[in-house]
Amino acid sequence: MATTTVGQGDERLKQASMLRRLMGRPELGAVGGAILVLIFFAIVARGTGLFSAMGILNFLEVSAQLGIIAVAAAMLMIGGEFDLSVGSMIGFAGIVIAIPAVEWGWPLWLTILLAFAVALAVGWINGTIVVRTGLPSFIVTLGGLFILRGLTIGLTRLITGRTQIPGLRPLVENDWLAGLFAGKVGYGFMQWLGDLGIIATRPDGVPLASGISMSIIWWLVITVVATWVLLRTRLGNWIFACGGDPNAARNVGVPVARVKIGLFMFTAVAATIFALVQTLSVGSADVLRGQLKEFEAIIAAVIGGCLLTGGYGSAVGATFGALIFGTVQMGIFYTGVNTDWFKVFLGVMMLIAVLFNNYVRRKATEGR
Repeated sequence: MATTTVGQGDERLKQASMLRRLMGRPELGAVGGAILVLIFFAIVARGTGLFSAMGILNFLEVSAQLGIIAVAAAMLMIGGEFDLSVGSMIGFAGIVIAIPAVEWGWPLWLTILLAFAVALAVGWINGTIVVRTGLPSFIVTLGGLFILRGLTIGLTRLITGRTQIPGLRPLVENDWLAGLFAGKVGYGFMQWLGDLGIIATRPDGVPLASGISMSIIWWLVITVVATWVLLRTRLGNWIFACGGDPNAARNVGVPVARVKIGLFMFTAVAATIFALVQTLSVGSADVLRGQLKEFEAIIAAVIGGCLLTGGYGSAVGATFGALIFGTVQMGIFYTGVNTDWFKVFLGVMMLIAVLFNNYVRRKATEGR
């Protein structure tokens, strides 16, 4: 049997330039946008404290909280679906944690596990309805948005007579599981930086930036795991296939229904992590928490390179999209600009991102 060796000079092979390879990366626009935003505020917000240790941790924390749900939203969008109930799931998870703990005396660790179990059930219901009925996920999860928000308000007022549930802070301090979501880490590292004079300290030598919020840790962990799944596992290939052409994926043996249901469950779990970080850190639950977060997560994912048609995007891009969001939000605050204009910025950024992503996708596929 004869064998044929294809050399590097074979005319059938086309060498891709570095620029073309970069243009093929979905996170290119978000990375470039994040660099431009950081440079802009480094100039405009100079001397305001935005880029002090405390300021950096502040905008990273804002970015992290959005990034947790943005990465999950990006994976679902790559799989070809949307989840508009994420924001309502945040509020619902908050009361699932707070009501049993504060009103009924349950251990906080048990209510945390209950919140995750409820999230998995909600995600499973959303995903099952979508794959069994063939209805657009936009419609199904829009219904879920109103159902969950209504349950959150109705149950909270029925049980407590209020719309806020305080009293979680003492429970957090004595719970072994709550520390994974509330509080900070890296106290020794920050103190070391303060002793070296790298970051500012108080007169007693304690650094102003005392530690790194757990939300930042969760953000990084979720981003790394999601990136590994998308780029290094068979499940990642299935997710791209489900978003690109579900019928073709089904024909080659991809369990499209299970993959999509799993992605819906992941977004609900990510919303619960967001709720835990906020609720346990603040020490109270609020029925209005999480409003419009589903749209902010989608915006961050789109800025990060996800196409609305599915099959294209990255977790890293969503992370940089969230970083842009957090930097601009805190940058506006530090510079004293009227925050009423922030929503305008989000809308403009989304339109620019969609146009840029379509251009990049067209250029990346030219000549293939």
